[in-house]
Amino acid sequence: MLSGIAVSDLKEMNANFKNKKSPKCLSTSSFMKNIKSGFLLVALITFFTIHFSACNEKVTDPATFETDSISDIDGNVYKTVKIGDQWWMAENLIVQRYRNGDSIYFVSKSRPDSVWSNLKTGGYCYFEERYGFLYNFYSISDARGIAPAGWHIPSDDEWKELERTLGMSSDDNNKVYWRGTDQGNTLKKSGGFTMYWIPSPDILNISATNESGFSAVGGSCRVFNGLWGDVTHTAFWWTSTLNGNEAWYRSLDYNKSNVFRYYGPENYGFSIRCVKDK
Repeated sequence: MLSGIAVSDLKEMNANFKNKKSPKCLSTSSFMKNIKSGFLLVALITFFTIHFSACNEKVTDPATFETDSISDIDGNVYKTVKIGDQWWMAENLIVQRYRNGDSIYFVSKSRPDSVWSNLKTGGYCYFEERYGFLYNFYSISDARGIAPAGWHIPSDDEWKELERTLGMSSDDNNKVYWRGTDQGNTLKKSGGFTMYWIPSPDILNISATNESGFSAVGGSCRVFNGLWGDVTHTAFWWTSTLNGNEAWYRSLDYNKSNVFRYYGPENYGFSIRCVKDK
């Protein structure tokens, strides 16, 4: 398993892919290295997270969200939330069949990484099911459809609309890499201590508030060579929008308060959130 894939390093990984280089072995962040250096720092981080995040974290009453639910072809029920003028799934997709009933190819984590990296058709995998499934882009572009009826995979522009609703400026909205201010915080699911996100060392400025109701969890990713990222560190979601022979995506990081925008190869494994048809 690849330790600590950071979204800021995916630009380099994309470049390596294009240049047909092997991906750089990405080490864990200095924060994680320090944690591993001794139990004292673990205890300190735990103490400060518990005692100070409660003071800093802005908790929005779930009753203020306009919510509903939908189900997919497999009978999975998803919470949904209205954010601005859009209805979004508040959970990551875990469907195993296309809308016409055909199975989506499943690659278990016990199989060689090459099985995933060599796929040229729709496929999914997962490291832990509670974080949702990771799908390649081929499953999104398949004409049989992967979203529940009445819903679809959001475009890059629909993600931009979500970000503007949460306060991102129009100037930042169209940029790549890390953009915005605290929109990442408002998207991340709060609570659960380390179940959804590991704590940032800058917990007074970077902490999950879930003010949007989006309830993003750190489901991480699977990259073009089949290696896995670390759950609770990062989260990635496909858009339906192509950029040449790659596709735009969004990402969050436990140690960032804003939102990452870039594009990646179609055999990456990312989470999926669906948005309701208008």
